[in-house]
Amino acid sequence: MDHFIYNNGVLHAEDVSVKEIAAKVGTPFYLYSTATLQRHYTVFDEALDGLEHKIFYAMKANDNMAVLRVLAGMGAGMDVVSGGEYAKARAAGVAGDMIVFSGVGKTEAEMWQVLNGGIRQFNVESEPELRLLSKVASAQGKVAPITLRVNPDVDAKTHAKIATGRSENKFGIPMAKAREAYAEAASLPGLEVVGIDVHIGSQLTDLAPYRLAFSKVAELAEALRADGHDIRRLDLGGGLGIPYQRSNEAPPLPVEYGQVIRETVGHLGCEIEIEPGRLIAGNAGLLVSSVIYLKQGEGRNFLIIDAAMNDLIRPAMYEAHHDIIAVEEPEIGVEPAPVDIVGPICESGDTFSKSRLMPPLKSGDLVAFRSAGAYGAVMASEYNARPLIPEVLVQGDQFAVVRPRPTYEEMISRDTIPHWMES
Repeated sequence: MDHFIYNNGVLHAEDVSVKEIAAKVGTPFYLYSTATLQRHYTVFDEALDGLEHKIFYAMKANDNMAVLRVLAGMGAGMDVVSGGEYAKARAAGVAGDMIVFSGVGKTEAEMWQVLNGGIRQFNVESEPELRLLSKVASAQGKVAPITLRVNPDVDAKTHAKIATGRSENKFGIPMAKAREAYAEAASLPGLEVVGIDVHIGSQLTDLAPYRLAFSKVAELAEALRADGHDIRRLDLGGGLGIPYQRSNEAPPLPVEYGQVIRETVGHLGCEIEIEPGRLIAGNAGLLVSSVIYLKQGEGRNFLIIDAAMNDLIRPAMYEAHHDIIAVEEPEIGVEPAPVDIVGPICESGDTFSKSRLMPPLKSGDLVAFRSAGAYGAVMASEYNARPLIPEVLVQGDQFAVVRPRPTYEEMISRDTIPHWMES
């Protein structure tokens, strides 16, 4: 469920007309709904009711400061994967002990930064990382709480580029080596083992891989406790999918996901940590764009819009589908026709969809990409010297630009000319 609905024939975000926002902000832009963010967080929280748990929002899905403030206000912690994300989480008001630091390539500088600023735990992904973290923590006279991310070799049945739990993926320590790695962790100074971490991928639409992975984690937890380790937290990652194609997709609900957690690891008495990102932010956002031209081609028509692959890379990178709708509700009985929806970038890959059935549209009409709140703005670039597009947050009948569109002058000013070129 989201809070983007037609009202009097015009798409609204909560109680604000999308046309009104477009007129004041200009297209293209991202648009986020506070009520949807809050609802999705609440649904996850309720799914784990009765279990000791904490929710750490995966910032890589959408790291806009206003979005972070909304979720932090709901009680969310943050799952970060870089020093920059850590700094943004702290700036958004998130306490250090509500941040977990994940990622396969943490640097020494990031370890120093995070240990100085405060952290709930490091989700360690390799033995070399263990040794470096031990060195850094010891040099500071601190103890770093850690989990080890184990790789359960489970097929998440998702896109190859977002699967993370197979043996061929770069993430985590193989399950067969886990006890050996935990023994080394326990022997190193400056480290405190607190739990186990696992994450098998993103946009999962089947609970079976979760059940298999979590069952393996439960077996490992019991073995590690027998080895003398105090396993008191289980970080189960995120990755639950959302319905990008609303007409024919029905991913599992968070309550069903919560039941799998209860059935597989609930008996261990561990605090459960989860790291949802896409499911919280994905359907809380739209990408709004204007039609530039309707171009008639040889055997196909092209709807050329002012958003491009630099604004939303998912279709080009993952062959991802987004439902695309007209901002003005089509009249009943109007027949849609197939069009290729494309952007203005000089790349054939700048194609959002082919042969998509759309109502008749003309230059200046608005379209909205659904499910664009996650992995949209955060993956955007300024390719073709196209400015990053604004991000807008709605709450009730109010809206605000929460990241402005840079001017050409601001873009140019980021570059500097070497002194030997100056006249």
